[in-house]
Amino acid sequence: MTKKRFAESQIYRILQENEAGIPIQTLIKKYGVSQATIYNWKIKYGGMNISEIRRLNELEEENDRLKRMFADISLENMVLKGRLEKEK
Repeated sequence: MTKKRFAESQIYRILQENEAGIPIQTLIKKYGVSQATIYNWKIKYGGMNISEIRRLNELEEENDRLKRMFADISLENMVLKGRLEKEK
């Protein structure tokens, strides 16, 4: 998983600045992000407080971990089934 450039608290602060009336163009220059990034953050995190953003990220990380676990177990299952077929 790639390391994110901004922490949840920083994203929350940037969105709060935008809600306070600072134009997006100013935020783009100040933080070195693209306009699309800010709009994606607004879509994903808009209306959330910092604890909700952290919880969302924890759930996404847990979901990724569970998906990897499922993929590993499925692969092991396929290998074992293949071995059983060869033995018959």
